[in-house]
This record gives sequence, C-alpha cells and structure tokens, in this order.
Amino acid sequence: MEEEQSRRPAGEPAAEPGPAPEPECKNEDRVEDPEDPASTAGNGNSISSLEQPLLKRSTTLTASHLAIVGAKVSHIESLDYEIIENDLFKHDWRSRSNVEVLQYIFLKWAMAFLVGLLTGVIASVINLAIENITGLKMLHMVNLVRSGRYWAGFLYFAGVNLALTFSAAVLCVVFAPTAAGPGIPEIKAYLNGVDTPNMFGAPQLIVKIIGSIGAVSSGMDLGKEGPLVHIGACLANLLSQGGEGRWRLRWRWLRYFNNDRDRRDLITCGASSGVCAAFRAPVGGVLFALEEVATWWRSALLWRTFFSTATVVVVLRGFIEVCRDGRCGMFGEGGLILFDVSDVTVRYHVGDLLPVTLVGVLGGVLGALYNHVLHQVLRLYNLINAKGRMAKLALALSVSLLTSAGLYLLPFAVPCTPCSAAGAAGETCPTVGKSGNFKQFNCPDGFYNDLASLLHATNTDATRNIFSTGTSGEFRLDSLLIFLAIYSVLGLVTFGIAVPSGLFLPIILMGSAYGRIVALVLSNFVRIDHGLYAVLGAAALMSGSMRMTVSLCVIFLELTNNLLLLPITMFVLLIAKTVGDAFNPSIYEIILDLKGLPFLEPKPETWMKDLAVGELAAAKPRAVTLQVVERVSTVVEVLRATPHNGFPVLDRPRPGVSELHGLVLRQHLMAVIRKRWFLPEKRRTEEWEAREKFSSTDLAEKVGGGVDELSQLSLEEMDMYIDLHPFTNTTPYTVVETMSVAKAVVLFRTCALRHMLIIPKFQGLEISPIVGILTRQDLRAHNILGAFPHLANKRKVH
Repeated sequence: MEEEQSRRPAGEPAAEPGPAPEPECKNEDRVEDPEDPASTAGNGNSISSLEQPLLKRSTTLTASHLAIVGAKVSHIESLDYEIIENDLFKHDWRSRSNVEVLQYIFLKWAMAFLVGLLTGVIASVINLAIENITGLKMLHMVNLVRSGRYWAGFLYFAGVNLALTFSAAVLCVVFAPTAAGPGIPEIKAYLNGVDTPNMFGAPQLIVKIIGSIGAVSSGMDLGKEGPLVHIGACLANLLSQGGEGRWRLRWRWLRYFNNDRDRRDLITCGASSGVCAAFRAPVGGVLFALEEVATWWRSALLWRTFFSTATVVVVLRGFIEVCRDGRCGMFGEGGLILFDVSDVTVRYHVGDLLPVTLVGVLGGVLGALYNHVLHQVLRLYNLINAKGRMAKLALALSVSLLTSAGLYLLPFAVPCTPCSAAGAAGETCPTVGKSGNFKQFNCPDGFYNDLASLLHATNTDATRNIFSTGTSGEFRLDSLLIFLAIYSVLGLVTFGIAVPSGLFLPIILMGSAYGRIVALVLSNFVRIDHGLYAVLGAAALMSGSMRMTVSLCVIFLELTNNLLLLPITMFVLLIAKTVGDAFNPSIYEIILDLKGLPFLEPKPETWMKDLAVGELAAAKPRAVTLQVVERVSTVVEVLRATPHNGFPVLDRPRPGVSELHGLVLRQHLMAVIRKRWFLPEKRRTEEWEAREKFSSTDLAEKVGGGVDELSQLSLEEMDMYIDLHPFTNTTPYTVVETMSVAKAVVLFRTCALRHMLIIPKFQGLEISPIVGILTRQDLRAHNILGAFPHLANKRKVH
C-alpha cells in the first residue's frame, strides 16, 4: 500500500521529489513485532483499552500502510494486477509464437488440475488423520468411563487434547504465525489487490496441514474448512512460482506466471478447491469464490475454477471407495458427507411459513450478535497475543482445558434416555463402537446419552447426528439448550487463538442446535422433519454471520442432495442475511477491518458522489513526476526520498508543452539501476537496445532489495541518464479531475487497479498534464473523512 502525491507543476524540475514521507514510511521493509517489548502496536503507543483502535489511523488523506498480518504489524503493499503495456511487453506479446501461446494456455489448465488434485489428496489425508485420532481418543475415554474410572477418563481426555493443541499452537507460534486462523480474510484481501506478506508460502502450508489435524482432533470448537481454503491458496501460489526461496524451480515455462495477475487467478482456483474439499460441493466452491473471496472475475476463470473443483470431487470419491467398510481405520465416509437426504420427501404447507420465518429471523439476529461478541473477543485476544509467544501458548492451552472440561462433564448433567424414545428404526441403540447417533457413555444397556452423542464425536459426526431425519424424539430440549450454550461459548473463545481454525463447522453446529430447538418448541405447528429444521437453522446462522446467500444455498443443496429443499433454503437465507445486515457487517469484513487490511468494498458510500477526485488530489502532497529521459541522480533521489511505487512520466515534445507519457513502476526503475542500463548522453534509445538487456518476464520478477542498492552507484554513473520510455506503461487508467469519488471507487475496484492518474479537464500551455495520482488508501472512506471532516455530517444524514 503506497502513498502517492497529488500535484506538481509541469515546469518544476524532476529532481524535486516533494515533501518527505511520514517517518513510519521511510523504510518499507521494516516490520514491527508485537512480541518484541520494544515494539508497539502500531505507531509507538501501546493499546490499553478495548475501545482504542488496534492500528492508529492518520487524520490526513494518506494513512499508514500498516496491517496486522498473522501475529505481526507489517508494512503492506498493493499488487500489480493491471497489465503493464510498455514497449517490452508489446514486443513480447507480438513475438510470441503459436507454440508459446499453446504452452501458456496448457500450463494454466495444468496448474488448475494440479491445484485440484493436490487439494483433494491433502483434504483426504487430513480427514483420515482426524477421524482416526479422534476416534481412538474417544474409544479409550469411553472405556474408562464405562469401567467407572471417571477421573482417569477426564485426565486422559484432557491430556490428549492438551498435547494435540500444544503441537498445533507451537507450530503456529514458532514457525508460521500467519497459519493461525482460517486465512480467508487474508485471501479476500489478496484477491482484492492487497499483498499480505508471508501468507502463501511453504511454511504456512505445512503448518496449516499439521496444525489443522492437531487442532480439530483436540476436540476444540473449530473446523477444518477455513484452513482447507488457505491450503488450496498456498498450493496454488507455490505451484505457480515453482516453490519459494532457494528451493524455487527455475523452469522456463513458469515465466508465464511471473506476474500478480496469473497468480491471482490460480489462487482463486485454490480457494474454490478448498471449499469443495471441505463440503464435497464443486459448484458451491466456485460460487463461494465468486461471491465471497474474489473481486475480479471473468468467464475463463469460471471454467478453470470449475475444472479444479471437479478434480477435487473425483479425488475425494476415490478415497471414499478405497476406504469404504473401514479399510482406513476409523475413516469411511466420515468427514466428507455431512447430510444426505435424497430419499426424504419434503412437503411444505402454509402453516410451515411461520416457524421457517422464525428460523430465518433468529439466524440473522444470532449471527449479528455472534459477530459483535466475537469482534470484542478478538480485540481482547490481540492484547494477550501482543505479550509474546508464551502468552499465545498459554491462551491456546487454557481454551483446550476449558473445552475438555465442558465436553467431558456436561453429559453427566443430563439423564439417560431409553432407546424406545429414539424412534430410529434400523439403527443399533445404544451405539457400541466407532460411530452412531446413540452414544451410551455413562448409561446402562438400553439407554443412551443424547448430549454425549453430540459432544463425544468428531464435528462431522456430530453434524450428521443432529441433522439425522426421523429422530424427532432423539434429543431432549434441555440437552439441545446445553449443546447450543456450550458451543456458542466455545466458538467465541476458540476462534482467534494461535491454531489453524475455521468458522464453518462451529456455526453449522450452533445453527443446527437452535433449528431443532425451534422445531421442538413449536412442535404443534411443525410438519417438516426436525432434522431438516436443523439444516435450515445451520444455513440461517451461517447467512446471518457470513452474509452469504447464493454459494451457501448451493453448498447446502449439494450436501443434502435433495432439490426439494431448495425453495425453503433460499427463503431462510434471504431472511437471515437481510436481518443480519441491519445490525453489522459480515464476520469476514469485521476481521478485515480489525486487521487493518485496506479492503475496497464493492459499493461506495453515498456521500462520495458529492466529492470530486480533483479535490482528493488537492488534499495530498504534490505528485512526483519524471521525464522520459531522466538523470540517474534524479531517479536515485526520488527513490530514496519517497516510498512510492508508481511515478507519472512526462514528455516535452517542444518547449513549454508537457504531455503525459505514462506511468513507470518503482520495481522497473530498480531493475534498470540493478543492471546499470545507463546512457552517457541524454537521448531516446532505439527499440532493440532495451530488448538486449530486458524482457517483459524479467521485469515481472519481484526481486528483493531496496534503497541500499542505490548507494553503490559511482559519481560517474550518477551523472548519466536513463531512458524510461521502454519501461513506461503508456496506457495507464486516467480519469478527469471532475469525476466523482464514487465513480472512481467503482472503476478502481472493477479494474483491479493499483494507481489511477488524474488529468486536468482543460489542456494548454503551462498547464500540467497530471493533476495527481490516487491509490487504494486514498479511496477508503475513513481516510477521506479524515481529510474532509464536513462529509461526516452528510454520512450521518444518508
């Protein structure tokens, strides 16, 4: 996220770079670590209250470039999704042979296939590991309870859970802090154009896989769905770049992916594959990427994401066939299919509209309440995590101990239920062994513990149990209320600790519980199966919290495998989203704001129509511009004095007349200096001269290094010249200074821009061809209100 300036008269020399940047922006590579006692939470002042912002915001138009990524407060940058149409790119595009074009097309489809294949394999391995670890843990614990050794059972249960949590937390805290949490907010930000550092590397992938197995197997109230989305994105990034660091492959074909644009498309495929692997919902995965995470979309990307998710489904189906009948230990169809009611006939009546509407309204209200409370919990956790690694580990282990105590002790608080009340034909009651709806736990033969059937199972088995049809009398009302209460509390305190965690499964379990509660309370008015009410409750709460509709509807349709549920599911989702929107934003938007990630929303504020982009430019420092042929010392001075990543390039075809030639990127200027491509005299070079040293793929490569390299230049080199025209994007997006900010925001987001040039409405002699330059930070609502306080009153009116 770069600061840019706004205005510089055409007659001023380019050697004058304008005002110095703010102190925190002088070193873009600097990263503040909250674990360091000398470091602070943003701008030098520690946070002492939950009412204070986690990141201090500037009161000027150009705000700080800081965001919380993982466990650190880091400087972040925007991504270059725009095609840089300079002379080198145009030549490379024209000179590509048909074979090279076919290579590029084949490689994109091959990468999409590999992303789907590897995501499916990893998801199956994670499911297999979780099912076996959790199954063995539960069997030994139940055997101790059945033998009357209650304290031994608790100590064993809590001890195993603590060990699993400790392994997951240590990996996150020590090796990859950014692997904690679901990773979906950071993926949303990345696909929106924000480069979130250290999010998609090999350490994050490995820690996410192992950490997910440990965290979910420990019985904590979290799911593997969010981490699977992050795993898919990590795979996509590593495949497109051939790895990372010194282990990176330098395969010639991979040069096609040395740009942010193609990498973004492949990460979109990875996110879709992760959702598909979590729910076995290929169409739902594509729509999730379209509705929830992706900002940029086109038809070709739609086909490739669908190809990736189709590959995932084939892999998952293969694992189901291989592991059928218990050939993979505890793993069978568990962990993949949540709820299949293809054989259930669903009929609606007019009287069903009232309880179904109530389910939707409650979903919206409870989802908004969940978002609000979770927001406060995450703010508190930020204060705890800022105290260092030991505090993070202690918090994770404390939550694990609380979870173990709740899951183990609460089933003793409910009475045993006779199997005759279950009303489920064809299923053994009580269940003895690996899985089933009717857990015996501490009950005698012929009785089962309905609360233990939900708490002493994997999240997937618990979901299947509470979703089961034909079991209206299986769960007691008090057991469901206890289940809803404990999972609500655990869901709030678990999300945010230093382990990989997802929100999907906890919200599904909470929603299904209150859906069955509504069905039981209104049993005289309810004609739809109680298990289907659990499905509707889960969908409503997810919509009320995450504010998804279309993708969520298709995911539940693919989970249930019953088209008859489609109309009533759509009805509930729309009600829940409408009610939730009346209270607060979605949970992912709240997390994005909490982390300080500059996410551009699709809809601009209404008051932005009353402000012109020229007024924004006037509220900023002057724009730093360069000439087409510029002295090396001038370029070095500009790079040293400013952290900006784009510079307008002006041409002077005749005295007194300036024209906008285009925009040159900082990384291209650094590439020229790094290769010492200097001219002894001031002249325009021929086309072939630049092509001898550079190619468009070379310039797309992001190489580390900064202003330190500039000090290595000699005095003779500093007195030489650089011809910028081969590297200048001659077709940047420009807007006239009278355009409204609302229209500029839509254009900026739709075209996935990093820089937007503002040109004057009137052209003429002695009039600068560039009014200013806008970036992502300049178009964010809170930044604009900081520079134009009078607009805050209009915001309240609207």
